[in-house]
Amino acid sequence: MNLRTFAAALAVSTVFGGIGPVFADTPAGLLQSYQQQAKADNSAFTGFNAARGQQFFNNKHGNDWSCSSCHTANPKQAGKHEVTGRTIQPMAPSANPQRFIDLAKAEKWFRRNCNDVVGRACTAAEKADVLSWLMTLKP
Repeated sequence: MNLRTFAAALAVSTVFGGIGPVFADTPAGLLQSYQQQAKADNSAFTGFNAARGQQFFNNKHGNDWSCSSCHTANPKQAGKHEVTGRTIQPMAPSANPQRFIDLAKAEKWFRRNCNDVVGRACTAAEKADVLSWLMTLKP
């Protein structure tokens, strides 16, 4: 593990309350970390659900925006930020292999976007659901 990877893992481990190893470098590793955190947060957590993740992604949560407002209903395609007009690379790891391989970056964007869309921080279970759905999307 190089210094950058170690620093990212340490930062995310702190976010996750130091519950154990934080997996990195692949979407599956990040999903495993979210799953561990969800279990630590809620003993009733039974696992992630891709269908629930798709619904969460497309739901407006009582606000004006959904995740799909900027990322499109097809996360294999590039999106466009509703306010700035900035192009957003595809969310699906199959269409954008650089997605969800950097723990600190994933946490930064989940924190920012969940606040904008949901009005609060997303739970580890919600992140796991969304990521599990995004991982099902094939090119």
